[in-house]
Amino acid sequence: MEKRTIHIPGFRIGTAEDREGLSGVTVILAPASGAFAGVDVRGCAPGTRETDLLSPEKTVQQIHAVVLSGGSAFGLEADCGVMKYLSEHQIGFVLGDAVVPLVCGAVLFDLAIGSSCSYPDLAAGYQAAVSASNVFPVGCYGAGTGATVGKLSGFEHCMKSGAGYVELEGQEGLHVGAYIAVNACGEVYDGQQVLAGALAADDRTFLSSPDLMVHGYHNLSGGNTSIACVITNADLTKAECKAVSGMAHDGFARAIRPVHTTMDGDTVFTMAAGPVKASIDTVGFLAEEAIRLAIYDAVKSAEAMGGRPAYRDVYTKLEKP
Repeated sequence: MEKRTIHIPGFRIGTAEDREGLSGVTVILAPASGAFAGVDVRGCAPGTRETDLLSPEKTVQQIHAVVLSGGSAFGLEADCGVMKYLSEHQIGFVLGDAVVPLVCGAVLFDLAIGSSCSYPDLAAGYQAAVSASNVFPVGCYGAGTGATVGKLSGFEHCMKSGAGYVELEGQEGLHVGAYIAVNACGEVYDGQQVLAGALAADDRTFLSSPDLMVHGYHNLSGGNTSIACVITNADLTKAECKAVSGMAHDGFARAIRPVHTTMDGDTVFTMAAGPVKASIDTVGFLAEEAIRLAIYDAVKSAEAMGGRPAYRDVYTKLEKP
């Protein structure tokens, strides 16, 4: 199990997963006082919760958590478990005798691998919140448990992917981190070679996703969507968080091809809580770069599961004569 560490004060990440059914959930908890937040949805097939309230003109200014989940639309149930946990710990908006946490979320489709009956429910969301820490697993854990990439030639030719996290540091104590579960129909490309994508029948030779887009497919199938959350200690407004989310999507475009298709629901949240004064352009650039590197982290830390090979399996085969 590979693990990553958050160095941004107040933020914690927790996961819960069914590694037999191959689905899971990740919760990114803000500091108890909340975080300013924004979202940018680029894919045409999203599954989300409470994204409207993140529009800059809406009344609410801060949220308390972002939940990224497998299970397609069923996985939105996990958000209620996170709400239950936060409410029990008196984290949220106090309205009379009630404490109402604001939890935003997005889901990816992983029902084609493992068990189609396995999805993160309320109990899984609660468990993920309980486990939240500044140290957490990447790869096939949390929302990355059932993630796959390279599905343009059919699911039977895809590769196993996962979740990744990268945190970058700027001047005067600025930190920008990105957590992503990579579940794209396209391939992951680092500018020189394909790291994970559609495979030929030998499960070692890559098919070109750009070529497949032009010549090799009729209609995109479902079963995709990459979902991410950027966190930072920069002092940002809601509108600035939304702008950072938009810039962060450039990291998707630099690492995944094709991206933002009609059968992806690619979504990026940004949560900001901290005193660091920084240019929004600097934060956005670091977010873009962190997303790009987190995508590579997600595929390189993945394991073979559900009968599909991962990066380390394919490249081990390629290195053999």
